[in-house]
Amino acid sequence: MDQTFLDEMKTKLTEQRTTILASLEDQAEDMKGLVKTVDSGDDADVASDVIDRALLTALGTQDAKRLQQIDNALDRIKQGKYGHCVKCGKEIPQERLEVLPFALMCVNCASAEERRNR
Repeated sequence: MDQTFLDEMKTKLTEQRTTILASLEDQAEDMKGLVKTVDSGDDADVASDVIDRALLTALGTQDAKRLQQIDNALDRIKQGKYGHCVKCGKEIPQERLEVLPFALMCVNCASAEERRNR
């Protein structure tokens, strides 16, 4: 894998990381606002706040998972292991990494893993 491509992926991953961190920060502020209003309002307001909190929590969980995947990919770049399937060791095609820059596995191994997890 050439250095230019690695640099591009590192930039892309870093930008995604920054975006997710900003999103998590916004979600934390939204959650604080919901917690402050939980005791005020009628039952419909409270129910709406509960739903909003559940949604924010789910989104935060997804963002946290994605952030971990990005951090792992950045670590693999530093270690010189980026772009190689963790299952079979073959090089992951650049086209796949451009779409999913934190991919751990090649398409064949990822498909086999998904079938195994069903």
